[in-house]
Amino acid sequence: MKKLLEHLGLAEYYDKKLTLQTVLQIGRNSVTDVPVQSPSDLPWLFLKRLMMLQRTARSFKRSLTDGTEDSDWDDDQESELDSPQTMNPLDVLTAVFLCSDSFLQQLMIMKMSMCQFAVPLLLPNSDNNQITLMLWAMRDVVKIYRPHSLSDPSAFVEERIALSEIPLVSFVRLGRCNISKSEILNKLFSNPQQYIDTFVHFNTDCGNINKKISNGLVEMAWYLPCGNKNIDVFPEPVAIANLRGDIQDFETQYTFLCEASAAVFVFFESQLLDSQLISDPSQKSTQLFFVGDSKNESIKATVRKLNLKKSNLIFKAKQNDADFVDKIQSKLQDVINNNNYKTSVAHLAKTAQKLKILVDEDAEECQRAKASADGITSEINDIVQFKKNELPLQGEILMKLAKLEKEECRFKKVGVKSVEDYKDELLMEKKKLREEQCSKGMSATMSCFISAISSPERAYFLKWLRINLENRSHEILPQLREKYKQKCQDICGNKTEIAELDKKISNSSLGVEHFIREMSQLYEAAVSLPEDALYRKQLEHLPRLCAELLLDGFSLELVNGDSSNIPVEWVSSVFSELNTLVEAKNKIMVVTVLGVQSSGKSTLLNTMFGVQFAVSSGRCTRGAFMQLIKVTEEFNAELRCDYIVIIDTEGLKSPELAQLDNSYEHDNELATLVVGLSDVTIVNIAMENSTEMKDILQIIVHAFLRMKEIGKKQTCLFVHQNVADVSADDSNMRDRKFLLEQLNEMTEAAAKMENKTEIKTFTDVMNYDTETGDHYIPGLWHGNPPMAPVSIGYSESVYALKKHIMEIFRGYRPSDMNEFVRWTKDLWTAVKYEKFIFSFRNSLVADAYIKLCTEYNKWDWTLRKQIHTWALEAETKILNHGKFEKSEQCTIEDVYYILIQEAESELSKGQDEITDKIKLYYEQGEGHVELVESYRQDFINSAKSLKTELSNSVKIKLDAALSRRNGMMKVEGIKTTYMDAMEKKVLNLLKDCRENKSDMTDSMLDEAFEKMWQETVSTLSYTGLQKQDIIKRVLFHLRKNLQSRGSSVAQSLEEVKDLHNQGRGNFVAHKGNIISKKWYAQWIKTVQEMSDNLIKDCREFVKAKSESKDDYDDTYIREILNMIDEKLKAHEDLKLKDNFEL
Repeated sequence: MKKLLEHLGLAEYYDKKLTLQTVLQIGRNSVTDVPVQSPSDLPWLFLKRLMMLQRTARSFKRSLTDGTEDSDWDDDQESELDSPQTMNPLDVLTAVFLCSDSFLQQLMIMKMSMCQFAVPLLLPNSDNNQITLMLWAMRDVVKIYRPHSLSDPSAFVEERIALSEIPLVSFVRLGRCNISKSEILNKLFSNPQQYIDTFVHFNTDCGNINKKISNGLVEMAWYLPCGNKNIDVFPEPVAIANLRGDIQDFETQYTFLCEASAAVFVFFESQLLDSQLISDPSQKSTQLFFVGDSKNESIKATVRKLNLKKSNLIFKAKQNDADFVDKIQSKLQDVINNNNYKTSVAHLAKTAQKLKILVDEDAEECQRAKASADGITSEINDIVQFKKNELPLQGEILMKLAKLEKEECRFKKVGVKSVEDYKDELLMEKKKLREEQCSKGMSATMSCFISAISSPERAYFLKWLRINLENRSHEILPQLREKYKQKCQDICGNKTEIAELDKKISNSSLGVEHFIREMSQLYEAAVSLPEDALYRKQLEHLPRLCAELLLDGFSLELVNGDSSNIPVEWVSSVFSELNTLVEAKNKIMVVTVLGVQSSGKSTLLNTMFGVQFAVSSGRCTRGAFMQLIKVTEEFNAELRCDYIVIIDTEGLKSPELAQLDNSYEHDNELATLVVGLSDVTIVNIAMENSTEMKDILQIIVHAFLRMKEIGKKQTCLFVHQNVADVSADDSNMRDRKFLLEQLNEMTEAAAKMENKTEIKTFTDVMNYDTETGDHYIPGLWHGNPPMAPVSIGYSESVYALKKHIMEIFRGYRPSDMNEFVRWTKDLWTAVKYEKFIFSFRNSLVADAYIKLCTEYNKWDWTLRKQIHTWALEAETKILNHGKFEKSEQCTIEDVYYILIQEAESELSKGQDEITDKIKLYYEQGEGHVELVESYRQDFINSAKSLKTELSNSVKIKLDAALSRRNGMMKVEGIKTTYMDAMEKKVLNLLKDCRENKSDMTDSMLDEAFEKMWQETVSTLSYTGLQKQDIIKRVLFHLRKNLQSRGSSVAQSLEEVKDLHNQGRGNFVAHKGNIISKKWYAQWIKTVQEMSDNLIKDCREFVKAKSESKDDYDDTYIREILNMIDEKLKAHEDLKLKDNFEL
């Protein structure tokens, strides 16, 4: 065996095993089709093809012997079978498995299963004659199938195949038989329309080459029904084991199969039918079927001697293969129907141990890791409750923190508060929540988790934990979905119950990422404490643990899909540790796949790079996850990067999540983030979801236009799934042009909305080539799952896409890890400040909404001005009441109530007019108004709210006027009533002075009068005007006026701390105010003149209002803002930046 391993170039990996990370590295050979030069290339060719799910992985063409085809005809052609230049695929497969670590073995078996290859069950090692049961290696294989025995025709079974309790039927060979056992098995599995080479056989490529180390190998495959009686060969699942080699040479394997199987089919050589193995009493409990080429007298004699039943004998004789296979299928079906014995691979471990067969997962470190994982998952009875108790830092607390973080930038609820005061409030709330997180501390479960991932067996632990959690999900989610289905079908179903059940399905997702997320929150809570805090120091090692996991090939959650935020402190610290671990080798390229849920994007990445992003149907994950893939040293010279970062997104346009609040906002924020971080973005489009992806692209481009800086210009590749036509590239040229026209149209519309008219096309924002930017990929499966293998067309198309991406990377400048973190922070900040565009389905909806808002604001402003003018007149009537007419028909209170009624009448009339205008606007159908039909009621409600707001405002003003007038009238009455009395008192005072001959100075008289006057005035009740914080009101309306602008304006506006210090100097226009690069001195002059005139008009308006005796009203600042808006709109040709308005 060692000689063969040396021949294959695997000798160094026999003791030091080949790792998963080594195989997944991206090198020149992984993206080039280099012909096989020597046998040492075969293992790498097999692995490369297998990772890409290519069904040709086991096909080794005789390229190594092509040069000998013209050699002497007299050479013995039989010697070719033993030539060192040829190799049986099973020998290569066995050698690779023997030289691989357990995690690579696990991935290989999963990929082989997807290709419908038979996988090793018992792996022989001819060097030490040891046999290994590959239980651990099979743990990752999950199958979905639909047995005919299920009562609900729409139900299905989803479970790990290693745990599936199904009948096992084995096929073995005794001596040499003229019938190809493995070829018959392939036909046994296949219906006439879907033949699959599950097992390598004599007639496959190099299948006739003599096996050197793979005899004794037991392979396993499964037949799993799809539920269609016209397609399924067997109505129920069955496992098939196939022993390579003669049972006389491999008695242990044969004994194992006899004990484990419901039946064993023995393909025999007629002279050996009376073998001791066949007549061994220990095998009597297993039903044996003997399959031979033809009957003869010696066979009949042996049958009588062994007391074999006729029904247990199957002869091919003169039958063709189809009839022969039908006969075996019939016998196999009888076994399934009449034998209740079922087993699983996991149960076979006991049989293996009894026969001294090694079980791969009996390794000490694997068992320690299993115990740790079981210790955590055994505590889970209710997933929702478990997350609440054991992962408490990421529930409601994290949701609130994420909302506060965005509110710090968006100020949606600031109202009329001071911005600085409001920010202080938010900071205090965040501090309290962080303190609450710290008070909860680390749960016992998280303590066990962190301890386990700090141990040498952490890779085993994380895999066991994931397996256990997914098994739990497979138990829980089908029940919840069934309840949800029943509730939805119930006509009288309670909508609240349905919503709660929907939320529970979403909350029942529990994976390893939730434990890593809890780690991130433990860390972020700790770093909010002072640097010398003990709790902080105890948790400062967590980012390094996560960085090590990243290098080991595990995923990092970049965007928390539940709370829609990035834990910036955590991600920064992880990358800082990662940068330290890789030292100078820190250059990266980033590729992202974007697509709606269940569009095949995770499978696309898994196929392209060999990774293992979650694709299970039983999970409901949200957010973005990233993995690192190392670039080999030799390929680094071409790509100039050390790692490729791949980012997978989950949950875009998810049906389960569509009913949740802020669904559009979540998807649009997530998509903008991951695209902004990428060098190459793969937009995964299936025919049924192309509209949704175009919508998301519109929002991404629009968001980029609204940010201060877009940063690097990303390349966009469109992957069209489920397109199998060979002429797709040509026939879809028109569709590609139409797609680009749509993207250009929406880009231009978005640019116009943002006053960036120099942006005309989609390619002005992102790189996209209509000739090379589209890839058409056939469907994943070749036939009907679960028995369908991966389509060759699919894997080849994905391989072509991978090569194209590497070509693009060759022309890019890579970033280092520190740059990636800085750009992540900047991009996340820009996204947080964007409070408008993300809430819309696409840019056309946003444009239609803005147009409707513009019209509504005009109607709103008209009514406000009208009511303001009316209110001024009404105040004057109240204040002048009784001044010019001595005999009044009515009291001032009567006037007040009449005016209040008039106000209500005017406001009702104004509200009705606005409502009529809204209806008319929708009826006219201009400006894509049909896209904002869902907002119609919001605008009608706004008109109602406007009436209420103005009604309250008018009442406050009239109340103040009435109070002022009553006070003045009382003062006038006192003046009239007490004038004579005061005069008499003065005269009496003078008279007393004369009579008493007492002199009083003028100051004494003034003092006496003042005392009397103050006593009189003190009896009056008069309320003055309430002092208003005008600066605060102006800033409030300024923010409201600019709320639909981009994140760059929001960030600049936040820097305005105090309006007292603004606008002190003269305004000077400069080239930075102008978008167009073709600026000229004349343009600057024009901008300066326009600005000076506008500032002059505003100052004159303010002066006029300040000189009047009227109280401040919000109408004044609104009028100034309208003046500015109208002036800027009139000068759109100047192409001024948004920040110019500030």
